[in-house]
Amino acid sequence: MTSHELLEQFHPAVRAWFVQTFGEPSPPQLQGWPSISSGEHTLILAPTGSGKTLAAFLWGINHVLEQRLQEDLSPGVRILYVSPLKALNNDIHRNLEEPLDGILHQAKKMGLTVPRITSAVRTGDTTQSKRSAMLRHPPDILITTPESLYIMLTSKQARKMFRTVQYVIVDEIHSICSNKRGVHLSLSLERLSALAEQDYQRIGLSATQRPLELIAQFLGGQSLRRKKLVDRHVTIVNAGGRKQMDLAVHCPVADFSNLPQASVWPAIFDILLAMIRAHATSLIFVNNRRLAERVAAKLNEIILTGDDGPAVSGKDFGLYAVPVLPLRTKENKEKNSSGEELVQAYHG
Repeated sequence: MTSHELLEQFHPAVRAWFVQTFGEPSPPQLQGWPSISSGEHTLILAPTGSGKTLAAFLWGINHVLEQRLQEDLSPGVRILYVSPLKALNNDIHRNLEEPLDGILHQAKKMGLTVPRITSAVRTGDTTQSKRSAMLRHPPDILITTPESLYIMLTSKQARKMFRTVQYVIVDEIHSICSNKRGVHLSLSLERLSALAEQDYQRIGLSATQRPLELIAQFLGGQSLRRKKLVDRHVTIVNAGGRKQMDLAVHCPVADFSNLPQASVWPAIFDILLAMIRAHATSLIFVNNRRLAERVAAKLNEIILTGDDGPAVSGKDFGLYAVPVLPLRTKENKEKNSSGEELVQAYHG
Protein backbone atom coordinates (compact mmCIF):
# COMPACT_ATOMS: atom_id res chain seq x y z
CA MET A 1 0.00 0.00 0.00
CA THR A 2 1.40 3.41 -0.98
CA SER A 3 1.67 6.32 1.44
CA HIS A 4 -1.08 8.14 -0.49
CA GLU A 5 -3.43 5.16 -0.16
CA LEU A 6 -2.64 4.92 3.55
CA LEU A 7 -3.32 8.58 4.22
CA GLU A 8 -6.59 8.43 2.27
CA GLN A 9 -7.96 6.20 5.03
CA PHE A 10 -7.71 9.05 7.57
CA HIS A 11 -10.30 11.75 8.19
CA PRO A 12 -9.57 14.81 5.98
CA ALA A 13 -8.61 16.99 8.97
CA VAL A 14 -6.28 14.32 10.39
CA ARG A 15 -4.74 13.75 6.97
CA ALA A 16 -4.27 17.47 6.32
CA TRP A 17 -2.57 18.01 9.68
CA PHE A 18 -0.22 15.06 9.15
CA VAL A 19 0.76 16.04 5.60
CA GLN A 20 1.34 19.67 6.57
CA THR A 21 3.42 18.65 9.61
CA PHE A 22 5.37 15.64 8.33
CA GLY A 23 4.79 15.34 4.60
CA GLU A 24 5.23 11.58 4.23
CA PRO A 25 4.79 8.69 6.68
CA SER A 26 7.97 7.37 8.28
CA PRO A 27 8.87 3.65 7.94
CA PRO A 28 7.13 2.50 11.16
CA GLN A 29 4.03 4.44 10.13
CA LEU A 30 4.10 3.17 6.56
CA GLN A 31 4.56 -0.42 7.72
CA GLY A 32 2.47 -0.23 10.91
CA TRP A 33 -0.73 1.49 9.79
CA PRO A 34 -1.96 -1.31 7.48
CA SER A 35 -1.83 -3.75 10.41
CA ILE A 36 -3.24 -1.31 12.97
CA SER A 37 -6.04 -0.12 10.68
CA SER A 38 -6.99 -3.78 10.07
CA GLY A 39 -7.51 -4.27 13.79
CA GLU A 40 -4.55 -6.63 14.28
CA HIS A 41 -2.49 -6.73 17.45
CA THR A 42 0.79 -5.14 16.37
CA LEU A 43 4.36 -5.00 17.68
CA ILE A 44 6.52 -2.23 16.18
CA LEU A 45 10.30 -2.17 16.33
CA ALA A 46 11.73 1.17 15.18
CA PRO A 47 14.53 3.56 16.20
CA THR A 48 13.92 6.34 18.72
CA GLY A 49 12.60 9.44 16.99
CA SER A 50 11.26 7.58 13.95
CA GLY A 51 7.58 8.29 14.66
CA LYS A 52 6.53 4.90 16.03
CA THR A 53 4.56 6.44 18.92
CA LEU A 54 2.54 8.55 16.49
CA ALA A 55 2.10 5.44 14.35
CA ALA A 56 0.38 3.83 17.34
CA PHE A 57 -1.65 6.86 18.39
CA LEU A 58 -2.83 8.49 15.17
CA TRP A 59 -5.04 5.70 13.87
CA GLY A 60 -6.70 5.40 17.28
CA ILE A 61 -7.26 9.16 17.44
CA ASN A 62 -8.69 9.07 13.92
CA HIS A 63 -11.00 6.16 14.79
CA VAL A 64 -12.32 7.82 17.95
CA LEU A 65 -12.85 11.11 16.10
CA GLU A 66 -14.89 9.40 13.37
CA GLN A 67 -16.89 7.46 15.96
CA ARG A 68 -17.78 10.69 17.76
CA LEU A 69 -18.91 12.22 14.47
CA GLN A 70 -21.23 9.28 13.81
CA GLU A 71 -22.73 8.69 17.26
CA ASP A 72 -22.91 9.86 20.84
CA LEU A 73 -20.32 7.76 22.64
CA SER A 74 -20.72 6.90 26.30
CA PRO A 75 -18.07 8.42 28.60
CA GLY A 76 -14.94 6.33 28.98
CA VAL A 77 -11.34 5.74 27.98
CA ARG A 78 -10.89 4.67 24.35
CA ILE A 79 -7.08 4.68 24.05
CA LEU A 80 -4.95 3.45 26.94
CA TYR A 81 -1.20 4.17 26.83
CA VAL A 82 0.97 2.27 29.32
CA SER A 83 4.65 2.97 29.91
CA PRO A 84 6.95 1.99 32.78
CA LEU A 85 8.52 5.47 32.75
CA LYS A 86 6.72 8.35 34.50
CA ALA A 87 8.87 10.94 32.73
CA LEU A 88 7.99 9.46 29.34
CA ASN A 89 4.30 9.55 30.24
CA ASN A 90 4.49 13.29 30.87
CA ASP A 91 6.38 13.82 27.60
CA ILE A 92 3.79 11.81 25.67
CA HIS A 93 0.99 13.88 27.16
CA ARG A 94 2.69 17.12 26.10
CA ASN A 95 3.49 15.75 22.65
CA LEU A 96 -0.11 14.63 22.16
CA GLU A 97 -1.30 18.21 22.48
CA GLU A 98 0.28 19.07 19.12
CA PRO A 99 -1.67 16.59 16.97
CA LEU A 100 -4.91 17.02 18.96
CA ASP A 101 -4.79 20.83 18.66
CA GLY A 102 -3.45 20.65 15.11
CA ILE A 103 -6.32 18.47 13.93
CA LEU A 104 -8.87 20.90 15.41
CA HIS A 105 -7.10 23.81 13.75
CA GLN A 106 -7.01 22.07 10.36
CA ALA A 107 -10.69 21.15 10.63
CA LYS A 108 -11.57 24.78 11.33
CA LYS A 109 -9.56 25.95 8.30
CA MET A 110 -11.38 23.40 6.14
CA GLY A 111 -14.79 24.44 7.45
CA LEU A 112 -15.29 21.12 9.23
CA THR A 113 -16.59 20.52 12.72
CA VAL A 114 -14.82 17.80 14.67
CA PRO A 115 -15.01 16.87 18.36
CA ARG A 116 -12.09 17.51 20.71
CA ILE A 117 -10.24 14.37 21.77
CA THR A 118 -9.17 14.66 25.41
CA SER A 119 -6.16 13.14 27.18
CA ALA A 120 -4.93 12.85 30.76
CA VAL A 121 -2.09 11.33 32.81
CA ARG A 122 -2.60 9.06 35.80
CA THR A 123 0.47 8.09 37.84
CA GLY A 124 1.32 7.90 41.53
CA ASP A 125 2.01 11.65 41.42
CA THR A 126 -1.46 12.59 40.17
CA THR A 127 -3.31 14.71 42.74
CA GLN A 128 -6.52 13.48 44.34
CA SER A 129 -8.51 16.30 42.77
CA LYS A 130 -7.37 15.29 39.28
CA ARG A 131 -8.13 11.65 39.99
CA SER A 132 -11.66 12.54 41.08
CA ALA A 133 -12.15 14.75 38.02
CA MET A 134 -10.98 11.86 35.82
CA LEU A 135 -13.69 9.62 37.26
CA ARG A 136 -16.38 12.24 36.60
CA HIS A 137 -15.15 13.02 33.09
CA PRO A 138 -12.98 10.19 31.73
CA PRO A 139 -10.51 11.26 29.01
CA ASP A 140 -10.54 9.67 25.57
CA ILE A 141 -6.82 8.94 25.97
CA LEU A 142 -5.39 7.86 29.33
CA ILE A 143 -1.62 7.74 29.88
CA THR A 144 -0.48 5.67 32.84
CA THR A 145 2.01 3.19 34.34
CA PRO A 146 1.54 -0.54 34.93
CA GLU A 147 1.19 0.00 38.68
CA SER A 148 -1.39 2.78 38.36
CA LEU A 149 -3.35 0.71 35.86
CA TYR A 150 -3.50 -2.14 38.41
CA ILE A 151 -4.75 0.22 41.13
CA MET A 152 -7.45 1.65 38.85
CA LEU A 153 -8.62 -1.80 37.76
CA THR A 154 -8.89 -2.75 41.43
CA SER A 155 -10.95 0.35 42.27
CA LYS A 156 -14.69 -0.23 41.96
CA GLN A 157 -15.26 3.30 40.69
CA ALA A 158 -12.19 3.75 38.48
CA ARG A 159 -12.45 0.49 36.56
CA LYS A 160 -15.81 1.51 35.08
CA MET A 161 -14.08 3.92 32.70
CA PHE A 162 -12.12 1.05 31.10
CA ARG A 163 -15.17 -0.76 29.73
CA THR A 164 -14.89 1.35 26.58
CA VAL A 165 -11.17 0.71 25.85
CA GLN A 166 -10.48 -0.05 22.19
CA TYR A 167 -6.69 0.40 21.96
CA VAL A 168 -3.92 -0.40 24.45
CA ILE A 169 -0.44 0.90 23.61
CA VAL A 170 2.44 -0.59 25.59
CA ASP A 171 5.56 1.52 25.14
CA GLU A 172 9.14 0.57 26.10
CA ILE A 173 7.92 -3.00 26.12
CA HIS A 174 11.49 -4.35 26.16
CA SER A 175 12.04 -3.02 29.68
CA ILE A 176 9.16 -4.93 31.28
CA CYS A 177 8.64 -8.10 29.27
CA SER A 178 11.22 -10.13 31.21
CA ASN A 179 10.64 -9.03 34.81
CA LYS A 180 8.02 -8.85 37.57
CA ARG A 181 6.57 -5.60 36.25
CA GLY A 182 5.86 -7.39 32.98
CA VAL A 183 4.09 -10.26 34.72
CA HIS A 184 2.09 -7.70 36.69
CA LEU A 185 1.12 -5.88 33.49
CA SER A 186 0.16 -9.13 31.74
CA LEU A 187 -2.33 -9.88 34.52
CA SER A 188 -3.74 -6.35 34.29
CA LEU A 189 -4.18 -6.65 30.52
CA GLU A 190 -6.12 -9.90 30.96
CA ARG A 191 -8.26 -8.31 33.67
CA LEU A 192 -8.89 -5.49 31.22
CA SER A 193 -9.89 -8.02 28.55
CA ALA A 194 -12.50 -9.45 30.90
CA LEU A 195 -13.75 -5.97 31.79
CA ALA A 196 -13.87 -4.30 28.35
CA GLU A 197 -17.11 -4.49 26.40
CA GLN A 198 -15.19 -5.32 23.21
CA ASP A 199 -11.90 -6.96 22.26
CA TYR A 200 -9.31 -4.22 22.42
CA GLN A 201 -6.32 -3.95 20.10
CA ARG A 202 -2.82 -4.31 21.58
CA ILE A 203 0.07 -2.27 20.16
CA GLY A 204 3.61 -2.68 21.50
CA LEU A 205 6.48 -0.25 20.88
CA SER A 206 10.22 -0.29 21.47
CA ALA A 207 13.52 0.59 19.82
CA THR A 208 15.59 -2.20 21.38
CA GLN A 209 13.40 -5.29 21.70
CA ARG A 210 14.74 -8.79 20.99
CA PRO A 211 13.70 -11.48 20.18
CA LEU A 212 10.64 -10.08 18.44
CA GLU A 213 8.69 -13.34 18.37
CA LEU A 214 8.84 -13.79 22.16
CA ILE A 215 7.96 -10.18 22.87
CA ALA A 216 5.03 -10.44 20.45
CA GLN A 217 3.86 -13.49 22.41
CA PHE A 218 4.14 -11.51 25.65
CA LEU A 219 2.17 -8.60 24.16
CA GLY A 220 -0.62 -10.75 22.80
CA GLY A 221 -1.05 -13.01 25.78
CA GLN A 222 -3.49 -15.92 25.52
CA SER A 223 -7.22 -16.26 25.07
CA LEU A 224 -9.46 -19.19 25.98
CA ARG A 225 -10.85 -21.04 22.97
CA ARG A 226 -12.69 -24.33 23.25
CA LYS A 227 -11.38 -24.74 26.77
CA LYS A 228 -7.77 -24.28 25.60
CA LEU A 229 -5.41 -21.33 25.99
CA VAL A 230 -4.31 -20.09 22.59
CA ASP A 231 -1.75 -17.38 21.80
CA ARG A 232 -3.28 -14.27 20.28
CA HIS A 233 -1.80 -13.49 16.89
CA VAL A 234 0.42 -10.40 16.84
CA THR A 235 1.72 -8.86 13.61
CA ILE A 236 5.40 -7.90 13.88
CA VAL A 237 6.51 -4.70 12.15
CA ASN A 238 10.29 -4.58 11.97
CA ALA A 239 11.19 -1.04 10.95
CA GLY A 240 14.54 -1.17 12.70
CA GLY A 241 17.89 -0.72 11.05
CA ARG A 242 21.51 -0.23 11.81
CA LYS A 243 22.52 3.36 12.43
CA GLN A 244 25.22 4.70 10.15
CA MET A 245 28.49 5.35 11.93
CA ASP A 246 31.52 7.35 10.87
CA LEU A 247 34.37 5.73 12.78
CA ALA A 248 37.93 6.97 12.52
CA VAL A 249 41.21 6.68 14.44
CA HIS A 250 43.30 9.87 14.68
CA CYS A 251 46.93 9.94 15.72
CA PRO A 252 47.81 13.29 17.35
CA VAL A 253 51.48 13.20 16.31
CA ALA A 254 53.45 11.49 13.57
CA ASP A 255 56.14 10.10 15.88
CA PHE A 256 55.66 9.49 19.59
CA SER A 257 59.41 9.16 20.09
CA ASN A 258 59.93 12.72 18.88
CA LEU A 259 57.20 14.86 20.40
CA PRO A 260 57.06 18.53 19.37
CA GLN A 261 56.35 19.50 22.99
CA ALA A 262 56.94 18.01 26.44
CA SER A 263 53.67 16.07 26.24
CA VAL A 264 51.38 14.64 23.58
CA TRP A 265 48.38 16.36 25.18
CA PRO A 266 48.65 19.75 23.42
CA ALA A 267 48.33 17.92 20.10
CA ILE A 268 45.38 15.91 21.42
CA PHE A 269 43.62 19.09 22.53
CA ASP A 270 44.13 20.57 19.04
CA ILE A 271 42.26 17.63 17.53
CA LEU A 272 39.54 17.74 20.20
CA LEU A 273 38.91 21.45 19.71
CA ALA A 274 38.69 21.05 15.93
CA MET A 275 36.05 18.34 16.39
CA ILE A 276 34.17 20.33 19.02
CA ARG A 277 33.99 23.40 16.79
CA ALA A 278 32.76 21.30 13.87
CA HIS A 279 29.81 19.84 15.77
CA ALA A 280 26.89 21.05 17.90
CA THR A 281 27.48 18.51 20.67
CA SER A 282 30.49 16.36 21.55
CA LEU A 283 31.17 13.58 24.06
CA ILE A 284 34.70 12.77 25.20
CA PHE A 285 35.28 9.54 27.09
CA VAL A 286 38.18 9.35 29.54
CA ASN A 287 39.31 6.72 32.00
CA ASN A 288 38.63 8.23 35.43
CA ARG A 289 36.94 11.05 37.34
CA ARG A 290 40.13 13.06 37.88
CA LEU A 291 40.89 12.97 34.16
CA ALA A 292 37.36 14.08 33.24
CA GLU A 293 37.68 17.16 35.47
CA ARG A 294 41.18 18.02 34.24
CA VAL A 295 40.29 17.71 30.56
CA ALA A 296 37.13 19.79 31.07
CA ALA A 297 39.08 22.50 32.93
CA LYS A 298 41.78 22.71 30.27
CA LEU A 299 39.34 22.79 27.36
CA ASN A 300 37.39 25.58 29.08
CA GLU A 301 40.63 27.51 29.57
CA ILE A 302 41.61 27.17 25.92
CA ILE A 303 38.14 28.02 24.58
CA LEU A 304 37.59 31.06 26.79
CA THR A 305 41.11 32.52 26.69
CA GLY A 306 42.35 31.38 23.34
CA ASP A 307 45.45 29.98 25.05
CA ASP A 308 46.40 26.79 23.29
CA GLY A 309 49.87 26.54 24.80
CA PRO A 310 51.18 23.52 26.77
CA ALA A 311 48.23 21.83 28.39
CA VAL A 312 49.47 19.53 31.13
CA SER A 313 52.40 17.26 31.63
CA GLY A 314 52.29 13.72 30.30
CA LYS A 315 52.49 12.29 33.80
CA ASP A 316 49.09 13.83 34.65
CA PHE A 317 47.23 12.02 31.88
CA GLY A 318 47.28 8.48 30.59
CA LEU A 319 47.25 8.44 26.78
CA TYR A 320 44.54 5.83 26.43
CA ALA A 321 41.41 7.39 27.81
CA VAL A 322 37.99 6.05 28.11
CA PRO A 323 33.95 7.21 31.28
CA VAL A 324 32.09 10.37 30.34
CA LEU A 325 32.64 14.02 29.51
CA PRO A 326 29.78 15.83 27.77
CA LEU A 327 30.71 18.98 25.88
CA ARG A 328 28.60 21.90 24.76
CA THR A 329 30.55 24.70 23.17
CA LYS A 330 30.25 27.94 21.22
CA GLU A 331 33.09 29.14 19.08
CA ASN A 332 32.24 32.82 19.43
CA LYS A 333 34.12 34.03 22.51
CA GLU A 334 32.08 37.24 22.74
CA LYS A 335 29.06 35.10 23.62
CA ASN A 336 31.02 33.59 26.49
CA SER A 337 32.17 36.77 28.21
CA SER A 338 30.31 35.75 31.35
CA GLY A 339 32.91 33.07 31.91
CA GLU A 340 30.39 30.25 31.65
CA GLU A 341 32.00 26.83 31.54
CA LEU A 342 31.23 25.38 28.12
CA VAL A 343 32.72 21.96 28.79
CA GLN A 344 31.19 20.10 31.70
CA ALA A 345 32.57 17.02 33.40
CA TYR A 346 30.27 14.14 34.25
CA HIS A 347 31.20 10.96 36.07
CA GLY A 348 28.65 8.45 37.24
